[in-house]
Amino acid sequence: MSWLLTILGIVLLIVLHELGHFTVAKAVGMRVERFSLFFPPKLVSVRRGETEYMIGAIPAGGYVKITGMNPEELGELDPAVTRRAYYAQAPWKRIVVILAGPAVNLLIAFALFWGVLLAGDLNGAETLANLRPSTQTVVATNTVHAVQRGEPAAAALRSGDRIVAIDGQTARSAEAIRDAIASHRCFGPQIDGCRAATPVSLAVQRSGREARLEIRPRYSKALGRMELGFEFGLQAKRFGALSAAGAALGEMWGVTAQTLTSLGHAFTSERVRHEVHSIVGITEIAHESVAAGAGYALVVLGFISLVLAVINLFPFLPLDGGHVLWSLAEKVRGQRISLASMYRFSSVGIILLLFLVLNGLSNDISRLAG
Repeated sequence: MSWLLTILGIVLLIVLHELGHFTVAKAVGMRVERFSLFFPPKLVSVRRGETEYMIGAIPAGGYVKITGMNPEELGELDPAVTRRAYYAQAPWKRIVVILAGPAVNLLIAFALFWGVLLAGDLNGAETLANLRPSTQTVVATNTVHAVQRGEPAAAALRSGDRIVAIDGQTARSAEAIRDAIASHRCFGPQIDGCRAATPVSLAVQRSGREARLEIRPRYSKALGRMELGFEFGLQAKRFGALSAAGAALGEMWGVTAQTLTSLGHAFTSERVRHEVHSIVGITEIAHESVAAGAGYALVVLGFISLVLAVINLFPFLPLDGGHVLWSLAEKVRGQRISLASMYRFSSVGIILLLFLVLNGLSNDISRLAG
């Protein structure tokens, strides 16, 4: 069932991306010949009016075929058709049609991130925190999540204990508890491993009853403070509609910057190259996320949607960004640019993208082969 949901999620991203192109192309009067999920050879198709709706055999994306996307074929078209051809339209119309696909992916990513933050789903909030640690999406609670072996807390605290008071003061937050523990001092100099001269007094709720504990904290040089040796539980930070929107946009900006940085390093760092995934690895990651829970899965789906938008906006044909670049160039230059010239200038980018795709596929095959 989780594999089915994974495939449906990725297919939905493809369909919605292409639907963005399709809807806007129709709206500005362009002639759409084909709307295809996946690439040829054709498995099944149906024609409605002037448009063929197709499912292909190669699950590597999808496409919308608009009449006249090759400027050199305009002279071969029927005059009635030529009026609605892609390259017969004003550059601004072409740009709007092309940007509609990535725009849908950006909206999907925003909606999923925003929804997860607004819902307060812990799994989703933790995933967002991992994507961009500077955006605070989770907060520590007063509950003990885990106790570390060999640490001062191991003999007294238990997982699930809720700290209600510390050193005679109400424990208002995890930060207040940390500060109270850090205020204790060793007998002599604060050196790594020294025990506090006075114990920390704790009142905890345990199984419906209150227990009082005294534990002498130990100084950690690595942390630069006293510690008892336990982990606080976490909960999703509460967001309103507007604050969730701001946090979602912050996440999107962080992921975009991280994606661009990682892709740049993929050409210079062997470690980063080994982390690149193809559609095979992306599908596997999405499958694992579905099995991990709804919040986690929605964030991963939003992440994939955002990365698809970013990559599609690279200024190389046949990517969307390439079409936008050459439409802008035509507007500035004041005359049409030949397809051969476009692809000649785009060839370096295409080679680099093919390198990343083949590298990702090689990584995924090696990993799956063990």
